[in-house]
Amino acid sequence: MDSTSPAPPAQPALPQPEGPAEAPRPAPPGAALSTGAVARRLGVSPTTVRSWERRYAIGPAHREDGRHRRWTPQDIARLELMCRLTAQGVPPAEAARTALGGAGEQPRPAEAPAPEEAPGGPGGGLPLGAVRPECRGLSRAAVRLDAPTVAELLDAALAEHGLVTAWEEVMAPTLHAVGRKWATAGERYVEVEHLLSWHVSQALHRVRPRPAPPHTPPVLLACVPGEQHTLPVEALNAALGERGVPTRMFGAALPAEALHDAVRRTGPRAVVLWAQSRTTADRALARSLARIEWGLRGARTQSALLLAGPGWGAGTPVPGTWRLHGLRSALAVIAAQEPPPAGSAAAGAAPCAYGS
Repeated sequence: MDSTSPAPPAQPALPQPEGPAEAPRPAPPGAALSTGAVARRLGVSPTTVRSWERRYAIGPAHREDGRHRRWTPQDIARLELMCRLTAQGVPPAEAARTALGGAGEQPRPAEAPAPEEAPGGPGGGLPLGAVRPECRGLSRAAVRLDAPTVAELLDAALAEHGLVTAWEEVMAPTLHAVGRKWATAGERYVEVEHLLSWHVSQALHRVRPRPAPPHTPPVLLACVPGEQHTLPVEALNAALGERGVPTRMFGAALPAEALHDAVRRTGPRAVVLWAQSRTTADRALARSLARIEWGLRGARTQSALLLAGPGWGAGTPVPGTWRLHGLRSALAVIAAQEPPPAGSAAAGAAPCAYGS
């Protein structure tokens, strides 16, 4: 289930600063952000931002109602510079002086990372492109291996945007960027990918499912034999549970025989089969699963077989199956697979073309 990353939403307008009536200060151009939003963008905790403000006087120049901190683009730029310097080994006090413009020439550590791989760079050294600011903060924290901040930022994204948007516009783009960096940097960044993946999985597991109506057929989710990439299926499992849809999650590399047995034993309303690569996608397995029936003679029924993941390609679909593209559309397709009424002799809905 691939996802796209639209441009970040517009931020709230900057409030007018208070000042003497005879010499009012004009509002700086651009948007103003709260401390929490700035922390998510930079990939640090709000406590760290407040600590820097208290210790090094690097806080915002303007406050809302004299109390609430509102960070302008200029304020954020100073914090970004401080993040870059501290990531390169510059002591925080010296980094703050430089960011505030009081130290003359920027200090240079003995072995500063190259600009495209600097941990404190715009995306933590990752090729993010046009993404939400939260992606940049999350990538910086992941590159620093700052596990507590990664967990905090993931939970904040889920709370602020909801599971589907958090997955499609924050988690997935950052995971893809880590994967691209890993692919082009040899064995470097493997630890970043593992840490980020583990914390994304844990964040998805913390989403509490809603109770399902009694006697509701479940949705079965599994990866094809040999497939170890489970995060997109975990995201779908969490999103279905949040909507009160019962699931049976089997995770990575379920053997073909076990998969057949699970379908026959659970009688699911739908089966989601994930394949990350074309080397693991098994079209023969998909065809055999699509033919499984159960029930009394004369009232046999089948599950909808939904193929997810880039491994299935964009060619001719396997007969009797659907293709899923993206978490949001997958939820809509599964919602359309209503089980037949109790006691009905009709089989499940006839397959139709969802995607290619």
